[in-house]
Amino acid sequence: MIQLVSTRSTIVCSHWGISQETRIETTKRVERALLLTENLTNIRPETLQANPSVLPMLRMATCPPIARDRLIGLAGVSPNLVKSMEDNQRIPPTMKAAELLEQLNRIGDIIEQMADPDIFVWKQRGDNGTTEEVHRASIIVADRLCGAVANPIIRNAQEKRQLAAIKSWLEARGYRELVLGEARDFLMMPAGTFSFRFNVPIMMDGGKKVNIPVDAVIMRKNAQSGDFPALFEAKSAGDFTNTNKRRKEEAVKIQQLRKTYGNKIAFDLFLCGYFDSGYLGYEAAEGIDWVWEHRIDDLAQFGF
Repeated sequence: MIQLVSTRSTIVCSHWGISQETRIETTKRVERALLLTENLTNIRPETLQANPSVLPMLRMATCPPIARDRLIGLAGVSPNLVKSMEDNQRIPPTMKAAELLEQLNRIGDIIEQMADPDIFVWKQRGDNGTTEEVHRASIIVADRLCGAVANPIIRNAQEKRQLAAIKSWLEARGYRELVLGEARDFLMMPAGTFSFRFNVPIMMDGGKKVNIPVDAVIMRKNAQSGDFPALFEAKSAGDFTNTNKRRKEEAVKIQQLRKTYGNKIAFDLFLCGYFDSGYLGYEAAEGIDWVWEHRIDDLAQFGF
């Protein structure tokens, strides 16, 4: 059973590896970040330079929490600076000192200006907060951080379940999963086989060949030489919030596939969760069709 811990619209999913111990340790890290920034009242560039790993915590302290790209845009700073601080926990070694301090100062200003007033209640009073207030704020920010980690873990688990549903449905109709090494290319798959997370090569501008992973590749039983297999992307969403941000991903993929293989190749979706008419309309305009997981038998309409 999935156990959910909710604090002010944040979710921690202990079933997916976000344990109570992790939550406690994350709270301690947030408390340290608050101590370094005088409880979010004085985020000095020198502090960020010496402690780059605190940046993800500071992003979760704002209202609303700021995504990495949003922070880069709002502060007008180098994407490489933010990426290095968050992914590598270090400052880019080749960045000039004056430019570095200027950009870190901008980051600190944005965080201070957008600090959540319902969490950091002392900022309105002009003091540094009580011990109890700081601990409460640390717990909330820690839950936000844990939720940010848990969401992709949950999505990956949902994707595995979706692909397992496709596998079961196909095998019940006489299809078999492709053996590793059986086909070097997706066009060489034998009729009546399928594979998951198969790399499909496409040609980029300039003639460079790259592989794009496709969640499900299915060669129909009645396929003739030269026929394309069906390509499906498994998508799940727990709410409507982020689907429109992600809809361009599929549009880009189908455009790249058509540019490489022509208009006869198809790329469709296997959906679970919340996808509204705006998302579906956008995909339909690109010639992308879809099957809902709860109506998996609609796969038969694709010729399987």
